[in-house]
Amino acid sequence: MKKVIGRRERISIPEWDLKNVVAKIDTGAYTSSIHCTYCEERNEEGKKVLYFKVLDPSHKKFKDKLLHTRNFTQKKVRNSFGQEEVRYKVTTKVLMFGEEFESEFTLTDRSKMKNPILLGRKMLSGRFLVDVQQVNLSKKSKK
Repeated sequence: MKKVIGRRERISIPEWDLKNVVAKIDTGAYTSSIHCTYCEERNEEGKKVLYFKVLDPSHKKFKDKLLHTRNFTQKKVRNSFGQEEVRYKVTTKVLMFGEEFESEFTLTDRSKMKNPILLGRKMLSGRFLVDVQQVNLSKKSKK
C-alpha cells in the first residue's frame, strides 16, 4: 500500500551522513535533486570518480563532508527556468517512514531556492501519494 506524504517531508540519506533534512515534494520534476556546492570529476587508476559536497555551509545540516562515488552519470535536465543544463546524477539510499530505498539525485546549485532537496516523480512513483495540505507525515508516523 502506498504511504501518504505531505508537500514537504524530512528525509535521511545515511551514506551522506544527512539526517532529517527537509525536502520539497515536486510532482512536476521527474528526477530528484539536491543542492551541491562543489563537484569535480577525477581520474583515479583509470576510473572516473565524482567528488562532491551537498547542502550549503549556511544550512544547519551541512557537514562539509567531501563525498565521492563511481556510480554516476550525466543527464540533460530542464531546470525550473526552462533552460536545459547537464547535471551529474548519483544514486544513494534514502530513508523515509523507517524504510530505506534507492534513489537518484541530480547535483545542482539550488542556492536561490527555498528547499535544498527536491523529491521527483521517479522516486515517488509506486511508493507515495501526495497530500498537499500536509507536511512531515513521515516524522508523524513514527509517533
